[in-house]
Amino acid sequence: MADTLPIEPPEEQRPPAQVPDDEPSAPSPDGPNLLIITGMSGAGRTEAMHTFEDLGYFCIDNLPPSLLIDLVSLAGLPAGSDRKLAVVCDLRSKEFFSELTGELFRLHDTNISYSIVFLDATDEALLSRFKASRRKHPLCEGAMTITAGITKERQMLASVREIANYVIDTSKKDTRELRREIRLLFSTHSDQDDLRVSVFSFGFKHNSPYDADIVIDVRFLPNPFYELDLRKLTGLHEPVRAFVLERSETREFLRSWRDLLRVIMPGYVTEGKRYLSLGVGCTGGQHRSVVLAEETCAFLTSLGYQATVTHRDLPLAETAE
Repeated sequence: MADTLPIEPPEEQRPPAQVPDDEPSAPSPDGPNLLIITGMSGAGRTEAMHTFEDLGYFCIDNLPPSLLIDLVSLAGLPAGSDRKLAVVCDLRSKEFFSELTGELFRLHDTNISYSIVFLDATDEALLSRFKASRRKHPLCEGAMTITAGITKERQMLASVREIANYVIDTSKKDTRELRREIRLLFSTHSDQDDLRVSVFSFGFKHNSPYDADIVIDVRFLPNPFYELDLRKLTGLHEPVRAFVLERSETREFLRSWRDLLRVIMPGYVTEGKRYLSLGVGCTGGQHRSVVLAEETCAFLTSLGYQATVTHRDLPLAETAE
């Protein structure tokens, strides 16, 4: 059985908002306007909520189901709205959770496209996670064991699981795999689209960057500073660009540098990295680093990455302007 299963419950069990008699509301391009995240404690609801936040959803954790209609009204979710909400409703709200099915019926008249995402895992996996985290199961009271709490919760959630649109089994998934599966289900963006790359030039004499994921030192290349007609210019001027890029050393470096980027960038995407900061440094941050930061950004853009370039220390340069 696949880990993610579209569930089609019998029509009589399904809240009417899922099968309206009139024309259905159109979901937004990147998924429904309202997602209700629920499921077993320890199955990954919190990580799922963080993922939906990254996808642009406004997320609320542990919302009593009785407040769903008020939330929809406050958020202003008419049909066709591009605003999206993700709400975690679970048994932490105790007696309030029993109201969920009734609230889903009340959504029928709101014309809101919604889906229920149910996070599940085997009893063995949940027990192992609670033992590792040493957190109390929300249903464990008095002398009740974690195993008994898991059994009780599974029984209480059975009816909600039956009407869920998606059941995601996280028994053998780590957080990275869960994030990836949610993105595949609810986003039209690829993982590469979600990686933001910030390329910047800097000068080592103005301090090394502390916030860079990757730093490349290009001080081994011939320095335009020692050319009097180039000294007051920057790497944004064509004469400096020509001086740097036409050197045989630079051409050899760029071949190797681009080959390295082709190898490492897909790895960052696979690992789920969302922001990558890449610093290119020379002595003053005025000539070589500026040229090669621009080249690096242009190359990454040509590969389909969302890359931007800035020049940290250009304001400190002594230029002719």
